Amino acid sequence: MGYLDEYKFWMTDPYFDEDTRAELKALEGNDKEIEDRFYKNLEFGTAGFRGVLGAGTNRMNIYTVAKASAGLAQFILSSGEDAVKRGVVISYDSRHFSPEFAEITATTLAAYGIPSLLSDELRPVPMCSYAVRYFKAFAGVMITASHNPSKYNGYKVYGEDGGQVPPEAADVILHAIEDITDLRQIRKMSLEDAKAQGFVKTFGEEVDNAYTDMLAKLVVDQDAIDKQKDMSIVYTPLHGSGNKPVRRILDRVGFTNIHIVPEQELPDGAFPTVRLPNPEDPDALKMAIELAKKTDASLVFGTDPDSDRIGVAAKTVENGEVTYRCFTGNQMGLMLLDYILDAKSSLGMLPSDSFAVTTIVSTKLAGKVTQAYGVELMEVLTGFKFIGEKIKLFDEFGDKHFQFGFEESYGYLSGLDVRDKDAVVAAMLICNMAAASFEKGETLVDRLSHVYEKYGFGIEETVSKTLEGKEGIEKIQNAMVELRSELEACTDARGASKLLGGVPVVAVRDYKTSTRYDFTADGVQKSEITLPESNVILYELGGDKGIDWACARPSGTEPKLKIYFGTYAQDKGEAAERLARIKSEVTGYIEEKLK
Repeated sequence: MGYLDEYKFWMTDPYFDEDTRAELKALEGNDKEIEDRFYKNLEFGTAGFRGVLGAGTNRMNIYTVAKASAGLAQFILSSGEDAVKRGVVISYDSRHFSPEFAEITATTLAAYGIPSLLSDELRPVPMCSYAVRYFKAFAGVMITASHNPSKYNGYKVYGEDGGQVPPEAADVILHAIEDITDLRQIRKMSLEDAKAQGFVKTFGEEVDNAYTDMLAKLVVDQDAIDKQKDMSIVYTPLHGSGNKPVRRILDRVGFTNIHIVPEQELPDGAFPTVRLPNPEDPDALKMAIELAKKTDASLVFGTDPDSDRIGVAAKTVENGEVTYRCFTGNQMGLMLLDYILDAKSSLGMLPSDSFAVTTIVSTKLAGKVTQAYGVELMEVLTGFKFIGEKIKLFDEFGDKHFQFGFEESYGYLSGLDVRDKDAVVAAMLICNMAAASFEKGETLVDRLSHVYEKYGFGIEETVSKTLEGKEGIEKIQNAMVELRSELEACTDARGASKLLGGVPVVAVRDYKTSTRYDFTADGVQKSEITLPESNVILYELGGDKGIDWACARPSGTEPKLKIYFGTYAQDKGEAAERLARIKSEVTGYIEEKLK
């Protein structure tokens, strides 16, 4: 069925509700919009899907959610009686239609005889992950589009370990979804009937208390908190799900002077006070910083709608003026990694065979930190599902000891009971770290300076190129194809000089073909990359420390091509100059391929 036939079916068939048919009727004559809504099905990727809200097969709505849930149901049914009995945990954030999509998920599963535990109010990603493990459920579903604009929502699936569902299971779910060729065949059940028959139950305070108890055990230095308990802290939930759990843990461990941005405290899927509800964007903390100035706060932080990412700013004095410095995800990851390992080492609490995990596009200084403490650093592909897999493999079922995991996109994790990035535990650890710094008469800005003095200076940056719609996705795909074609054409170091428009390249890692290319005067040496296949190309650029790099990666959750950069030197000015040059040349070169 072509996209126009699919459009007419949705617009006219009585199976679809009146609002859906009216929305589509209003699109008559807008062929480009109709094509974008119906040229494909919303794609179920490695852990679920994310899309723009609206009517259509390529949109997030009650019908695509029901279809995904029916596919998940088939996967669970095929996994055996025990999987069915253990059922599914379902939670949701503050986005438009999140409660409704959570309910559709629960009732669709119920129609196939699968029980679920449905959160009695919005709760964040880390609590969904925790609840899967707490209840020993077979799977979990989180309704969220994380930090995306308000027009998006999404559907994330978790496995029984609380981590995002692994590729093998995702493939089975995907095929089950694809086998549903007629939405009218999907089974239905009302919420009232599902509850009456015991298929849908709710969870709430019990998990809140257990989760908070678990987090409190991860405090690194309680003595520092006790001495600095009244330090002024400003927090903004950015209209999301972090408000209650973050405040609970900070209160539990002893912080007494927390100020909440009132205009951003309550859930609101429109996110009316920010351009984007993304703590990676310094503008998202603008109102929090204004409140910090009024309350003389030493620390400012905000969490995104599903509270898996956290952005931080700290008070400092620059040129005689009090200001607030925002930290990048890499900077905060480095500080937390160094703080946790240093504190545990000093207290004799750092086990041998400890390890930390980060991603291939995160700061390369992480290796310097772990090396200093005799801790192994594991690098994984982008996505916290891969960090969760390392925890499961080497700690839960191995003899190593996980200490900390982070990725450049403001995601952090400590402890073993959550298997996705957790801004709630990160908030507690960051406040703990700030308290320990204040005990020494230092700020977090001072702490970062000390980290750079110890390990060398690094600057990392990400440029995102957004190209929405069918045409945009095709341009991104074509750009990656061109980059690979150029790579395949290189036969020696002279050929490599033509990559990226002439930026010196010493090696390339193509994660899609699982091949590493080292360029020498004698030719190209190829070796195998053992990480899973992924549509990523990373260029090693040398530099005085030999670790400067650039990377091209299409986002798995947004219509973006992300271009990452990192440069390293003892001198900040030198690193910054090199980054500016490389970023300009590489970005310009790739932009030409997106036209």
